[in-house]
Amino acid sequence: MTQTILGANGALGIALAKELTKYSTNIRLVSRNPKKINPTDILFPADLTQRNNVFKAVEGSSIVYITIGFPYKTKIWKQYWIPFVQSVINACLEHNTKLVFFDNMYAIGGNNVNHITEKSPISPTSKKGEIRAEVDKLILKNIQENKLQAIIARAPDFFGGASRANSIIMNLIYDRFIKGKKAQWFCNAEKVHSFGYVPELARGTAILGNTEEAYNQIWNLPTDPQKITGKDWIELFAKQMHCEPRYNVLPNGLIKGLGIFIPIMSELAEMNYQYDRDYYFDSSKFNEYFNYTPISNELAVKQTVEKLNKK
Repeated sequence: MTQTILGANGALGIALAKELTKYSTNIRLVSRNPKKINPTDILFPADLTQRNNVFKAVEGSSIVYITIGFPYKTKIWKQYWIPFVQSVINACLEHNTKLVFFDNMYAIGGNNVNHITEKSPISPTSKKGEIRAEVDKLILKNIQENKLQAIIARAPDFFGGASRANSIIMNLIYDRFIKGKKAQWFCNAEKVHSFGYVPELARGTAILGNTEEAYNQIWNLPTDPQKITGKDWIELFAKQMHCEPRYNVLPNGLIKGLGIFIPIMSELAEMNYQYDRDYYFDSSKFNEYFNYTPISNELAVKQTVEKLNKK
């Protein structure tokens, strides 16, 4: 049974490849320049923005996982996300392949992020969120109308694994502390903010993909149910890094202003609704169904820091 990862070079793709060995020895890794994670991995170099390449990558697969991450720019997202997912859906329907979409929480906006469950309404309040909402609706429509066998597996922003370069929490806290600087946080460090741990998210994604009755549903991937704030995250990292939990808060207006000089800030500014109010990710559906206890936030931070210290 071949299980295929589309976008296998990212942090989640790498961690997922490791987890899938529990279910298959035929793991196909697809990206522009895929690299083996396990000895038996099948490498499939491909530009997945091309429809024909998507069909070739999906052919012969029992399950396909979407873990691709396009560059974090609204313009690029508008250009690629919908055509790519439509191609994957069409290929899965043609080849009778199951689909697992590793999704973020951007399609849910405003105060709906105060407590995010699988029943939270699609309610984007950002341009990127509107694009992800279209993707979700496209998958759900094909489940209902075309009998696509699919799962939407959602996760908050994450850390751990190989995610350091593209992890907000690592950029704001770990990378600052390691340089002897104060940590930073967006908008309000007293608000609750959930983060996922890459190895745990990958494990949950693999479990879902290989559970027949999990299909044709939305699932929130396993995350520590503890409600902790930005300040709490900073203190967890400071404890493991043996430094003072000093930090500065970047107010909303400043983040927007910095976008003039730092392009990534202009891309992040529209996501500030995730930081100026409580943002709590609830994975109790997964935890209860699979009798699963997620790793604690404290242990996840400890493992992350210890792994980086060994490098």
